[in-house]
Amino acid sequence: MNAFLFRSMIGIFFGAFVAVMTTSALIYFGGQSTIDGMLFIQDAFGYIFCGWLFNVTPLYFKIRSLRLPMQTALHFLTVTIVYFLLGLWIGWIHINVKNFLIFLGISIIGYAIGWIGFYLYFKHESKKLNNDLRRH
Repeated sequence: MNAFLFRSMIGIFFGAFVAVMTTSALIYFGGQSTIDGMLFIQDAFGYIFCGWLFNVTPLYFKIRSLRLPMQTALHFLTVTIVYFLLGLWIGWIHINVKNFLIFLGISIIGYAIGWIGFYLYFKHESKKLNNDLRRH
């Protein structure tokens, strides 16, 4: 429960930070002198929710009773479905078959790259730890 609360707070704060930085970049680099207040609030809550979602869902990998393929499937489905629904609701994603297929393709490719990267990193770290244990 402590890990959930800690990750929730970090995710919320990170999402809020990204919302402010994105809006600042839009104003500074996009040349917009004003923004729509309601659109800012809506997007900010979307960023905050995404920050929370992407920080809490890795807790699936802490559930020892689930094997890695099940943890991965649950994590991928949760993140993809919830983000897609949020994107539709907020207006980040416009619904049609082409956009859905693009979203699905980007999700699968992005998730695969991230998963493989973390897998290789932790495999390398475990090799280093095992080598250190053998030396001592």
